[in-house]
Amino acid sequence: MPEHAVSQHKLKKRKHATEAAGEPSAKRSKTDSKKDKAAKTERRKEKKRDKGKARADDGQFKVIHATMAVSIPPVFANNLRAGVEEMLDSMVMRYIPAAQGVVLAHDSLQFVDPVAKIKADCPFANCRIAFAATVWSPRVGMKLVGKVNLCSPDHISLLLHRTFNVSIPRHHIPADQWEFEYGPAENDPEFGSGTVEETTEEAKQGDGNIEGGGRWVHKLTGEPLGGPEGYLEFTVIGCFRL
Repeated sequence: MPEHAVSQHKLKKRKHATEAAGEPSAKRSKTDSKKDKAAKTERRKEKKRDKGKARADDGQFKVIHATMAVSIPPVFANNLRAGVEEMLDSMVMRYIPAAQGVVLAHDSLQFVDPVAKIKADCPFANCRIAFAATVWSPRVGMKLVGKVNLCSPDHISLLLHRTFNVSIPRHHIPADQWEFEYGPAENDPEFGSGTVEETTEEAKQGDGNIEGGGRWVHKLTGEPLGGPEGYLEFTVIGCFRL
């Protein structure tokens, strides 16, 4: 075989080997690209899930130092501290006007007065105490994020930090953008009697479904209010209606 022909034959073999070796590389790059896309999608979902948590440092939680006068029942005459701690425990998860928020925890209890006083024939021991309390205290104008857990034609109910309830009435929902879409009735033969029961049970399990007989959707896109994850950002206009 002529030398020139041998050289071309070897060149073709090397070219074929290079192309064959390049095929797995291309496949690996496609696989890596799919993995990257999946990872980015998962990160976006995690950001949406943690959207409400990310705003925990926006000032809605605070620690206050307070003093107050207490009247300790006579049953705690031998242990005044236990009586005061029980009284403070009764304030937890309640809105306290003096604290301007919901008390979540208390700590660092101290007696300001060295002795307690009993006035006249009243058996209660009166003294002043000082303590620190962690309070959830959102302010008007603050932007928060909650998860939609109930929809009705009159309002939307949200849950913040899986604990606090928020209500958005109908007149605060832009009517030119959103409309209420009714869901299946409980005894509607077209949908079956088990549809509403199954939806309610799934909503109780916290898998993202919304309780109620329907949902609010965008008039143009049909997207539900709060998106697929159900998280909605809102502005506080009032707090703690009692």
